[in-house]
Amino acid sequence: MVRDLILKNRSYRRFYENEPVSEEVLRGLVDLARLSPSAGNRQPLKYLLSWTPERNALIFPCLSWAGYLTDWPGPAEGERPAAYIIILADTTISADAGCDHGIAAQSIMLGAVEQGLGGCIIAAVKREELQRRLGIPEHLKILLVLALGRPKEQVVLEEVTEGEIKYWRDKQAVHHVPKRRLEELIIL
Repeated sequence: MVRDLILKNRSYRRFYENEPVSEEVLRGLVDLARLSPSAGNRQPLKYLLSWTPERNALIFPCLSWAGYLTDWPGPAEGERPAAYIIILADTTISADAGCDHGIAAQSIMLGAVEQGLGGCIIAAVKREELQRRLGIPEHLKILLVLALGRPKEQVVLEEVTEGEIKYWRDKQAVHHVPKRRLEELIIL
């Protein structure tokens, strides 16, 4: 069951933008992150939710999409995320969030997949601009932006060949993601 969720949990970058994701769904996804492990149980993460077209429009220009797809500027209007969750570190709780944001992001994404959604974990963010646009207080540090919605693209996993790990799109816009073989990863 977990394996099935992980196989469906791809980095989707095109969505049915007109299919909303409700505040209730986003709160439920953050609850999964809240219940996830936290280093030293410090729980330094906070979450900013966005599900309205107006707020989403403030977030979108601050994100970079698909570094390997150099000829693709990101999703076009109508294919942009229907919602976002911004993961923040509350520096009044801890100066360092450790790996908590990675754990939280994966919990959120697996929960999204379970509900028929998909998303993309984005670390390439114009943080200062986004902080200013949304009026995020200085003590909250932007760590990741999770783009969410119902996926509008197909993502296919395949085995790495000749050491090439760059993802790519074919002529039918199918997104191909090479993965290293298990035998390459395990050191005995």
